[in-house]
Amino acid sequence: MGEIYYLALIKLHQLKKRVTIHDIAKELNTTAATVSRALNNNPSIGIAMKQRVQEMAKKLNYRQDKIATSLRSGKTQVIGIIIPSAKISFFGSVVHGIESVARKRGYRILLFQTNEKYTSEKEGINTLLQSNVDAIIVSISKETTNYDHFLEVKEQNIPLILFDRTNDTLGFPSVVIDDFKGAYLATTHLIKQGYSNIAHICGQQHIKIFEDRLLGYKSALKDAGLPVKDENIVMGDVSIQSGEEAAEKLLQLTNNPDAIFAAEDFMALGALQTLKKHKLHQPGQFGLVGFANESFGQYITPTLTTVDQRNIEMGEATAELFFSLPSKDLYKEGQVAPKITLEPELIIRESSSRKSDK
Repeated sequence: MGEIYYLALIKLHQLKKRVTIHDIAKELNTTAATVSRALNNNPSIGIAMKQRVQEMAKKLNYRQDKIATSLRSGKTQVIGIIIPSAKISFFGSVVHGIESVARKRGYRILLFQTNEKYTSEKEGINTLLQSNVDAIIVSISKETTNYDHFLEVKEQNIPLILFDRTNDTLGFPSVVIDDFKGAYLATTHLIKQGYSNIAHICGQQHIKIFEDRLLGYKSALKDAGLPVKDENIVMGDVSIQSGEEAAEKLLQLTNNPDAIFAAEDFMALGALQTLKKHKLHQPGQFGLVGFANESFGQYITPTLTTVDQRNIEMGEATAELFFSLPSKDLYKEGQVAPKITLEPELIIRESSSRKSDK
């Protein structure tokens, strides 16, 4: 009985033993170096040998030891991504763009959501640093005004790339759209539709994208000879509720506006709920434009005019920017961090339409 038990333990040990490249090499009567190069798609190995190695690896249930590989190369081939909210489809689309490029290069991603919290953003940075990721890609949370946790990434000489919500003073590579131009296009469109008392629901002004969108709104009014009224500018916080409340304030003004440009689609959706409550939601009654081209915009009534942020392209450009960065002297003193600026596109739908643009 004891001998049978002992033999069973040996068999169990053999079953649990991890298959290595040496095992594959032995079966194919070749070298471990050849197997390694074949598994890593090295061009020096012929297609026939690569196929034989792949088939034998599958037969033996071989699993590549990622930890050992990363120790040898000094890379984990993992990119960490930190986004403010997974509820906002814009960020999901950007992540999709990043992942599609990263996968083709043999990289995987780790995703962290901050829920717009500064403390969660710090936690995310620490978690990704402890995970030894090869790069960190971030869109800054709306609570963040202290950036010391980003500087820690710089001190460790790990690539950090900002997208959408960025801060040019930090000296990190970044990918954005031209938010000023997007806001200018949105406001100009409303003016061309015949609206003349246009309000703006803005985002937090310490976030550069919202600062630029406010500037674009103001510039479009000035260029059209229309006054910029302080009472027509109301703060929101990237939520449906804040859009509802902001629109309610605007409609209570003595000289209430005839159109609203909201700095973000969720705020525009909230504004639309208020307009419906006041029976001002029919196309032509009141102009409304959002920003981001969230997926819901084409399905609500009326459909929402918005500014498209080139979501997937932004993700692809962000990933490509990482792969183009130098391996050394990433944060060399005096070196200008690369910045990619994408062109926004105005998507015209029912919520702003009164007549065709001239």
